[in-house]
Amino acid sequence: MGFEELLHKVGGFGPFQLRNVALLALPRVLLPMHFLLPIFLAAVPAHRCALPGVPANFSHQDEWVEAHLPREPDGRLSSCLLFTPLQALPNTTLWGGGQSPGEQLEGEPSTVPCPQGWEYDHSEFSSTIATEWDLVCEQKGLNRATSTFFFAGVLVGAVAFGYLSDRFGRRRLLLVAYVSSLVLGLASAASVSYTMFAITRTLTGTALAGFTIIVMPLELEWLDVGHRTVAGVLSSTFWTGGVMLLALVGYLIRDWRWLLLAVTLPCAPGILSIWWVPESARWLLTQGRVEEAHRYLLRCARLNGRPLGEDGLSQEALSKVAAAERVVRRPSYLDLFRTPRLRHISLCCMVVWFGVNFSYYGVSLDVSGLGLNVYQTQLLFGAVELPSKLLVYLSVRHAGRRLTLAGTLLGAALALGFRLLVSSEVKSWSTALAVMGKGFSEAAFTTAYLFTSELYPTVLSRQTGMGLTALVGRLGGSLAPLAALLDGVWLSLPKLAYGGIALLAACTALLLPETKQAQLPETIQDVERKSAPSNPQEEEMPMKQVQD
Repeated sequence: MGFEELLHKVGGFGPFQLRNVALLALPRVLLPMHFLLPIFLAAVPAHRCALPGVPANFSHQDEWVEAHLPREPDGRLSSCLLFTPLQALPNTTLWGGGQSPGEQLEGEPSTVPCPQGWEYDHSEFSSTIATEWDLVCEQKGLNRATSTFFFAGVLVGAVAFGYLSDRFGRRRLLLVAYVSSLVLGLASAASVSYTMFAITRTLTGTALAGFTIIVMPLELEWLDVGHRTVAGVLSSTFWTGGVMLLALVGYLIRDWRWLLLAVTLPCAPGILSIWWVPESARWLLTQGRVEEAHRYLLRCARLNGRPLGEDGLSQEALSKVAAAERVVRRPSYLDLFRTPRLRHISLCCMVVWFGVNFSYYGVSLDVSGLGLNVYQTQLLFGAVELPSKLLVYLSVRHAGRRLTLAGTLLGAALALGFRLLVSSEVKSWSTALAVMGKGFSEAAFTTAYLFTSELYPTVLSRQTGMGLTALVGRLGGSLAPLAALLDGVWLSLPKLAYGGIALLAACTALLLPETKQAQLPETIQDVERKSAPSNPQEEEMPMKQVQD
């Protein structure tokens, strides 16, 4: 008896599994709210240099502002520079320096960075980290860097939680992720300096990475093969729900500290929910903890209406399954590069995952210049993810995994490319193309999970291959916010970078072998032989849709 047969005996899909999916919905909702939080948390409102008070005998405030601020090449008043000395003003004396009305200062006025700080427009945001610590102009790189620090923390946390969850169990490490996310999130909200915020936010990313690593095995290892597709689609919608919920929470809470508290405090009920979350019986058996696995399996059978009694699952039968589930040698990342074809697959998947994450977070974090406010844009970006998931579900079954992945990445690249050609004055077309880009990038993200899981052999533990590619993907996610700083070189360069990388990933995806209706590889030799297509009637590998 294998574990799949054991799961079928106690019920591979029923009230027990549905309750498990519901209990693990909270982490999926919280992840996008934290990952995309910089849209509101680090927003930069309209600002200008703080100016000295208008003289009592001067009534034209607009002229007073223009006398202090130079104009940019596009005609807008500068946000970062101040005239020194001032340009002459009509009907007033400058700085009380003795100039008569209308007298011109000698020489062209030079400009200096704002010596007295900045004044901000608080009509949309009452407070952000940019206004809190003046992360604008020369310091705007620090504002973008907070997202990079966060995703770097996610990268490190993925490695740590991946190892620790295999060592100490999924359920215990899920509790650690909840508690550490809550504590570090509260510390971030209470930050008294930028340095403290950057450190605590990075550590929060490390803690939240536990959700991305642990939730998927806890769900899938209790589901039979036939129902993982349905559960995967259902679970992936929670991510989309979190994207749209962030728009609502951001609209209702305009202060960054309270907003950070609002997306962090749900970890408290999550800690309580651990009481009902079951440990993975498969993991318990691999560790030889047969008695614990026996208790969970009996609970599963009881809730699913398949009572077996205390002796329904003998210890001897479970011990045999445990022996079969144990891995003689734990696979390593080096195993993914030992043979030519597996090395080819790994290198291609690394490029694809970097491109998928880089373009997804690049598009998701850029909500400016669309003719909508930031809240409407975020809601629209979330809503477009729902039809994109349906597109993937249908396309992978007809066009195949490879063409779907390449096509969605190409669609994202073209949407970004055409947006460069559209005039900034045509807001409707720019908005439509941005939404299309977001939809295609989300579809590529979903397809990448399915496709990658089918490329690697079972003997290497597909989790090892997924772990490597996800690691590279998070590197792409961490660099996406920094790429936005390229607008200082050329305004369109960030979009060109996001689209160019997506196009490179699309071309690379075409180099991967198709897995539609193909026998899933069990050994490295199966991969090297380019395993032949299986019987068309054979059930396809179910979709594993989990957002990172």
